[in-house]
Amino acid sequence: MGAIAMNSDTSAKIIDGKAVAKQIREEIAADISRMKEAIGVVPGLAVILVGSRKDSQTYVRNKKKACEGVGITSHEVHLPEDCTEEEVLRHISYFNSDPSVHGILVQLPLPRHMNEEKILNNVCIEKDVDGFHPLNIGRLAMQGREPLFVPCTPKGCMELLHRYGVEVKGKRAVVIGRSNIVGMPASLLLQRQNATISIVHSYTRNPEEITRQADIVISAAGVANLVRGSWIKPGAIVIDVGINPVDTDSTWAMPMMVVLANARLITPIGSGCLEQIDICYVRPFN
Repeated sequence: MGAIAMNSDTSAKIIDGKAVAKQIREEIAADISRMKEAIGVVPGLAVILVGSRKDSQTYVRNKKKACEGVGITSHEVHLPEDCTEEEVLRHISYFNSDPSVHGILVQLPLPRHMNEEKILNNVCIEKDVDGFHPLNIGRLAMQGREPLFVPCTPKGCMELLHRYGVEVKGKRAVVIGRSNIVGMPASLLLQRQNATISIVHSYTRNPEEITRQADIVISAAGVANLVRGSWIKPGAIVIDVGINPVDTDSTWAMPMMVVLANARLITPIGSGCLEQIDICYVRPFN
């Protein structure tokens, strides 16, 4: 069982991401304190932000706060929208060779004039805390291999399942969305734990029928109100990390109240799910 007990009844239970984040934060802080005392090393995370997107600024600010909360040193570089690709690569090269920096994160998305693949591939694999380097993704996909880092959002989803005592082995899981950041690595992580996986995407026929077969649903589609209550079979576990901006607000991919009627566990808007995911960025330094 995970660290957080589940109710024995079949009514829906809200997943408390804030409680999970608090647990993880305390565990990491204790590990870092022991490491500092034993070998005198304080982990360092470098974050490179290009441009002035408000959502990206918020994500970077939250990651900095997560670092400060557990004793990790954060280094932040904020470059203008019109900076050159070479400037970004120069900062990556500097942090690659800086022994006080143990992880490098390039905040996505990057401006359109930049080659995202080239930039991410230049991050040293040993410091690729986002887990986006092809070698890390390749290791994640291969049996008998272990990636040095795993993309944070899907890792956070798996952490929620674990801490709520959800058995993944042998279950049927559906991942809605197939992005490199969430959907694809989430499906690989579920497969590693011996779930049977289906991926629903924009070209999937009968997505409702496929999703309704799932014991576990991870939605990362980023389309507001995509998933309806009829998509969720009774007793399913539902994790929704697909945020879509509607006007000035962020709206989940699922209308919570209609899904709540069927789900056994669900992550609601504002539950702290994303706070829990932010703290997973600093977990690799354990």
